[in-house]
Amino acid sequence: MLTGRKYRLELDFGQRLFAERVAGICRSVWNTGLEQRRAYRRRGAFIGYAEQCAQLADAKGEFPWLAKAPAQVLQQTLKDLDEACRRHGTWKVHWKSKARWTPSFRFPTAKQIPVETIDRKWGRVFLPKFGWVKFRLSRPLGGTVKSATVSRDGKHWFISFLIDDGLQTPLAHACSDAVAGVDRGVVTAAVTSDGEFFDRRHATQAGVSSMCPPAEQDERATRVAYLTPGEAERYLRLQRQLARTGKGSRRRGRVVRAMGAVMRRARYRRADFNAQAAHRLTRDYAHIVLEDLDVSAMTASASGTLQEPGSRVAQKSGLNRAILDKGWYGLEVALRSKSRYTGSVIEKVPAAYTSQTCSAPACGRVDAKSRENQALFRCTTCGHTEHADVNAAQCIKARRQAAGPAVSGRGDSGAARVEEASSTPFQSLRRAASCRVSGTGIPVPSASGRGAGQSGRNACGVGGQRVCECVSRGIPCAQGWFPVTGSLYAGTPPSTRGISWWPGFPAIPIS
Repeated sequence: MLTGRKYRLELDFGQRLFAERVAGICRSVWNTGLEQRRAYRRRGAFIGYAEQCAQLADAKGEFPWLAKAPAQVLQQTLKDLDEACRRHGTWKVHWKSKARWTPSFRFPTAKQIPVETIDRKWGRVFLPKFGWVKFRLSRPLGGTVKSATVSRDGKHWFISFLIDDGLQTPLAHACSDAVAGVDRGVVTAAVTSDGEFFDRRHATQAGVSSMCPPAEQDERATRVAYLTPGEAERYLRLQRQLARTGKGSRRRGRVVRAMGAVMRRARYRRADFNAQAAHRLTRDYAHIVLEDLDVSAMTASASGTLQEPGSRVAQKSGLNRAILDKGWYGLEVALRSKSRYTGSVIEKVPAAYTSQTCSAPACGRVDAKSRENQALFRCTTCGHTEHADVNAAQCIKARRQAAGPAVSGRGDSGAARVEEASSTPFQSLRRAASCRVSGTGIPVPSASGRGAGQSGRNACGVGGQRVCECVSRGIPCAQGWFPVTGSLYAGTPPSTRGISWWPGFPAIPIS
């Protein structure tokens, strides 16, 4: 399978200047190509990658500075632009600003970038128009090079190789029955349904998790979780210096670079923590269930506009920083990457009310008052007491069990999935997703609606014409509906077998 290897380049002064120049040429080609595509769209026409490449070759005669960059690098820039426009639309693709863009360019052809090992610590790669460039061989390549991307991070340049390591995803996980719900939070990075807490404050040589909640820290220490107290204090001083500098001044540039160096350490530590946590989770669990969170929408600014200014902007800004600092999306990406090597299946369930639902199998009451504080959950109905994050993780796991097994993407047959879903014991299904009408739980959005994947949000009806969400999920309903083995939609009572659930929808045969 394809994976990545990133190494630090050791460029001399001339190579660094040339790398900056090549990156600037690629940025200019991207912006010019994007403006050309938008101009064509305004006229109702279209221009694609092939035509833009032909025009780029002609433009090198008029603009000689274009010819100084490697040809395949410029062609790859136009190819990336074409893919971005096809995926997101021409008007949603962003410009590459000199101030905000990270300089980078890619060599797509492996035969033009041969790699050699010098010794145990060093290697070298031949880059067109650069010559041989040394890099720190911090780990073996471990496969065949497919392409290479050169990028700058701070004052250092790095090269990332796309590698084919020759491995295949296992057909089954070593622990095929192990299932874990994972709750991501702003205090603790991740908590499993088994009561294991993953957080940087647990990071030791033994691992990054503990069965006990992390100890409390003062506000200054938790302002940026992946910085030491000294680094956090230095970053605060740099922020104050930045406020006293003028825009465009050299002093401001020095302060910004110093702030970037501090936050770079936090970014590297966050990525390392996510990689270690993902390794532990995918090693121990065959099914990992996450909340379906739109992190980009959750961290959007609440400032509003001049006509409609937002409210509680400072509080929302603090919440955004806390969410981004924990790296919720980074953990999900790391889990999906690691799962390719273990055969784990990463699933998502609706996130609504998981922190307010009682995880006790005989309860499932939804009440905001049950969440007494950040760390304590005590059900107002049954008195069940649990750590709030563990309770939420158990509710996430219960929703996955209620919804049935997910498609793993490895060729599982539909019949096998139906049989597996219908054999789920009712005792393992929690009432956290029970009937909407009875009010004993929170309804779960249905993945099976009118035979075409609609939401199925109707309440319990009469005569079998409509079913509630708990029935469509295969959960015993408080209104007297029960799942029946053999039905893909899992839900006609014995007395109404063969009756159409939806007006105009044919009856589902029961085996």
